[in-house]
Amino acid sequence: MKNNPTLSLQYLARPPAASGGQPPMLILLHGVGSNEADLFSLAPHLDERFLILSARAPLARQPGSYAWYPVQFTPTGFLIDPDAALRSQQILSRFIGEAVEAFAADAQRVVLMGFSQGAIMSLNTMLTQPETLSGVVAMSGRLLTALQSTWAEPERLRGFPVVVAHGQYDEVIPIEEGRAIRDYLSTLPVNLTYHEYPMGHTISEASLAQVQAWLTEQLDAPK
Repeated sequence: MKNNPTLSLQYLARPPAASGGQPPMLILLHGVGSNEADLFSLAPHLDERFLILSARAPLARQPGSYAWYPVQFTPTGFLIDPDAALRSQQILSRFIGEAVEAFAADAQRVVLMGFSQGAIMSLNTMLTQPETLSGVVAMSGRLLTALQSTWAEPERLRGFPVVVAHGQYDEVIPIEEGRAIRDYLSTLPVNLTYHEYPMGHTISEASLAQVQAWLTEQLDAPK
């Protein structure tokens, strides 16, 4: 889009319906092999009070295809490059700070919403730098345990709002990974909402409706 500030990551932006003041910001993070246009298609269905940015992951795979870090799907699990994941985490964190400043957004109301690898990055940002966010939506993701040594002390996550949605028939990131997120976050003092849906590796109407309602609840909650 024209006249948008240049930041660490490429992105698409949707302004909030109302001008003036410091808008809440919702940052969308796509999955591996996709791009910033993917989740941006959801913008018209999300609370109009949000300034929405949909970010492009930094690693180019082929034209129109990007990733946050290399991953191989093997019969024994996921093989990733932890160093690349850490670099992307640092770039994403810098992007969040830049976006808040460049768009004069409300730094106390910044939500990450990711799908698949974007959900993984959203959760990892929450677990490493919870103070930079006010909430996380993680759809069809998993925990990036390779970077667990960088996670924050549990007390820093007290009351943090997070919603996790996963498909019971997910053929890419099995439901067991979603339940592992649930089980781990249940050991932390976060405000966790967890839902499973009869779907595969996708966003269904039912899961989107739940996310829409949750996001609006976050905006309506007392600051």
